[in-house]
Amino acid sequence: MRRILAVCLLLGAGGISCAQTIIILDKETDQPIELATLASSSPNAFATTNSHGEVSIAPFKPAEKIQIRSLGYETIIKSFDELVMNKEVRLEPSSFTMDEVVVSASKWSQTSGDIPVKVISISSKEATLQNPQTAADLLGISGKVFVQKSQQGGGSPMIRGFATNRLLYSVDGVRMNTAIFRGGNIQNVISLDPFAMEKTEVLFGPGSVIYGSDAIGGVMSFQTLTPQFSLDDKPLISGKVVSRFASANNEKTMHFDMNVGWKKWAMVTSISSNEFGDLKMGSHGPDDYLRPVYVGRQDSSDVVITNNNPKIQRPSSYSQMNMMQKVRFQPNTNWDFQYAFHYSVTSDYSRYDRHLRVTNGLPRYGEWYYGPQKWLMNNVSISHTKTNAAYDQMTVRIAQQQFEESRIDRSLNDSERAIRKEQVAAYSANLDLTKTLTPAYTITYGTEWVFNDVKSIGIDENIETGIRAAGPSRYPKSDWSSFGVYLNNQYQVFDALLAQVGVRYSHFKLSAVFDNTFYPFTFSNANINDGSVTGSLGFVYRPKENLVLSLNAGTAFRSPNVDDIGKVFDSEPGAVTVPNPNLKSEYAYNIDFGIAKVFNKALKIDLTAYYTILNDAMVRRDFQLGGQDSIMYDGVLSQVQAIQNAAEAHVVGIQAGLDYEIGGGFSLSSDFNWQEGKEEQDDGTRSPSQHAAPWFGVSRLKYRVVSTNLELNAQYSGKKSFSQLPIVEQGKPEIYATDTNGNPYSPGWYTLNFKASNEINNTITISAGIENITDQRYKPYSSGIAGAGRNFIISAQARF
Repeated sequence: MRRILAVCLLLGAGGISCAQTIIILDKETDQPIELATLASSSPNAFATTNSHGEVSIAPFKPAEKIQIRSLGYETIIKSFDELVMNKEVRLEPSSFTMDEVVVSASKWSQTSGDIPVKVISISSKEATLQNPQTAADLLGISGKVFVQKSQQGGGSPMIRGFATNRLLYSVDGVRMNTAIFRGGNIQNVISLDPFAMEKTEVLFGPGSVIYGSDAIGGVMSFQTLTPQFSLDDKPLISGKVVSRFASANNEKTMHFDMNVGWKKWAMVTSISSNEFGDLKMGSHGPDDYLRPVYVGRQDSSDVVITNNNPKIQRPSSYSQMNMMQKVRFQPNTNWDFQYAFHYSVTSDYSRYDRHLRVTNGLPRYGEWYYGPQKWLMNNVSISHTKTNAAYDQMTVRIAQQQFEESRIDRSLNDSERAIRKEQVAAYSANLDLTKTLTPAYTITYGTEWVFNDVKSIGIDENIETGIRAAGPSRYPKSDWSSFGVYLNNQYQVFDALLAQVGVRYSHFKLSAVFDNTFYPFTFSNANINDGSVTGSLGFVYRPKENLVLSLNAGTAFRSPNVDDIGKVFDSEPGAVTVPNPNLKSEYAYNIDFGIAKVFNKALKIDLTAYYTILNDAMVRRDFQLGGQDSIMYDGVLSQVQAIQNAAEAHVVGIQAGLDYEIGGGFSLSSDFNWQEGKEEQDDGTRSPSQHAAPWFGVSRLKYRVVSTNLELNAQYSGKKSFSQLPIVEQGKPEIYATDTNGNPYSPGWYTLNFKASNEINNTITISAGIENITDQRYKPYSSGIAGAGRNFIISAQARF
C-alpha cells in the first residue's frame, strides 16, 4: 500500500486522483453500494457513491471525521487519511440506525438525528422489493402515510390528520402544489414515477418555514435520479430495464433508465410505461362493495349492464407514460449545474366513486371521467460550494411547470355532456444558502418566488348532435403569487444538545376575474394581498449514544388559493360549491415530542406524540349567492355552499415504531399510527375531521441472506363506525359498507402479504410477491374503490 501511495504522489495530480477514489461495499455480499453518502463538517463536504459504489473523496481533504451512511447499514466514521490508505469501505447491514441521511426534506444534507421533527426515508432498494404501482403506493409502503383512492388512477395521502392542499409535494426541491390544489382528494402524486426515484422522504408536521404555504401536515419530498460522473477516463454507463406484471389489474409495466457520465458531463434518461386493467377486489368482505352493474353505451343509448363478475370494478382501467431527462455539468469541485425535464401523461380514467352513485334505483351518471392528467417540468439548479462571507454552499433553482387536467360528466340518459378543463402555468425561483459561522453554529437562509397563471374553460356538448357551446368554467381567470424569505438557525448548545429556531415571512397575492354569464355572482373580481409569519423552535437531546429525545413547536399556514376562492363544483349530491372572495389564511400551531431508544443493539423503539390546532380553517359551509341559498346546477336544484374561514380543528396522535434484530438474518419491524381529529361545525358542535384516518400500520418479518430478501408483512387499519364518520362522509353512503341500522360505516381490515427479491448475479434481480394472500375485500377509509384482491406480482430487473 505504501508503494502504491508513493507512486501516486510521484505521478502528481493524476496519481492523486487514483488515491482519492474509494469504493463502498456491502460487508456480507461484497456488492457495491450505490447512493451511500459521505459527509463532513470540516471541511463542509458531501458526496454520494455512483452505481459502481465509487466516490471521489478529494473534497474531504483533510477531514478528521467523515460520516459514511447508507439506508439499511450501520453508520461508520473514517478520516480522510484512513480512506486514502484503505481505498475500500465495507458497511455492515442493519435493520435500523439512530439516524439516516436526509437530503431533500430539509433542502440540505442533514441526518434525521439533527432534525427535531420526524422524518422517514424510502429507498429505491425497498421500492424494488415492494413493487409499488404508483408514487402514491410508494408512500403507502412506509406504513406511516395513509393513502385514500377515489379511483384506481389516484392516491391522496393523509398525514397526521391532514391531506390534499394542507400537505406539500416537492420534486427535486421544487414546489409541486399549484393554485388549484383542492381541499377534496387529489391525485397529482401519481404524475411522479416511482422507478425514477433516488429517494423519497416524508417530513411530518409543519414545514412552512422552509416551504411556505400548504406545509401544515407534512412535506413529501421526492428526489429523482441524479446523473453520475465517471471517476476515470472511461465513460460511466449504467442503467436498468424493468418488466412487471400484476394479476389483480393485469398490470403491464416497462421501465428503462440509463446514465452516461464523463468526468465533467453526465446525463440520465428514464422512461416508464404502465397499463392497468379494471381492478379486481377480494372475495371475503362486505357485499356492499361488489359491482353488480355498470353503465355502457349501446346503439346511442345508455344501458345498465349486469356485471358478469361483480368483483371486477368497472370502469377503473387506465394507462400512463412518464419520461425524464437530466443533464449535469460540473466544471470543477465548486460548481454543479443541472437541468431536468419531466413529463407525465395519463389516459382518460373514470372517477370510480361517482359511478357508484344511484338515483331512483339507477346509476346517477352515464359518464364521469377525468381527461388526461398532464404534468411537465423544466428545472435548472445551480450549486456553488465554497466558503466565503455569505455562504459555504448556495443553490439556485429556477423551474417552469405546466399542469393540465379535465373533468367530463354526463347524467344517465342525458345527451348533454359537461367538459371542464383547467391549465396552470407555474413558475418558481428559489435561492437557498447555508453558512457555518462557528463549529457549533450554522444558519440556512433563502428566498422563494412562485407565480401561477390559471386558465379554465367550460364546454357543454350535445353527444347526439355533436354541437358544442360555451359552458361555465370551474375556475375564474386568475393568478396567484407568493414571495417568501426564511432564516433557520442550528446551534450545538453542547455535545448532547442541539437547538434549531427558524422564522419565515411570506407575502401572497391573488387576482381573479369572474364570468357572471352562467351564475348570479354579486361580484366580478376578487383580490387578496396579504402576508404571514411562521416560525419553529426545536431541540434534539442525546444523553446517551442509544437514546434520542426531540421536542419541536412550530406554526404553519395555508393562504387561500384559486380553488378556495373561485371554484364552482358539485361537492356532494344536491349541493354546489360557489366562489367566496372574502377568505383569509388558516394557521396551524403544532407541538410534538419524540423519543427513540436502542436496547442491546438489537431492539429499537421510537415514539412520537403530536398535537395540532388549526385556526380559521377553510371549510365548506352553507352559503348564499345573490340572496339565494339554492341554485340550479347540472339540472339539479342544489344547496349553495362555499369555502369559508368558519372552523377550528384539533388533531392529536401518536406514531410508534419497533425494530428488532432477531438474528440469523431475521428481523421484525412494526409501525403503528393513531390520530383523532375534531372539526367545528356551523352550530358549534364538533365532527370528526375528514382527513383523520382510523388507526393503521404495518408489521414485517424479514429474512435477508447474501443476495436474497424475503418479507412477510401484514397491513391493517381500524374501523370507523357511523358516529365516528365525519358529517361530510356520512353523506357518501355509496362508498361505504352498511351497518345493522342501515347507516354507512368504514370496516376495519387487514391484508397478509409476501414479498421476495433475489439478486441472481450482478445484473439480474427477480422480485415477486403475493399481496392480500387471504383475498380480503376491503376499502381503505374514505376510498371509493376497493383494494386489490389476491394479487400475484412478478418483476424482472436487468442492470448494466
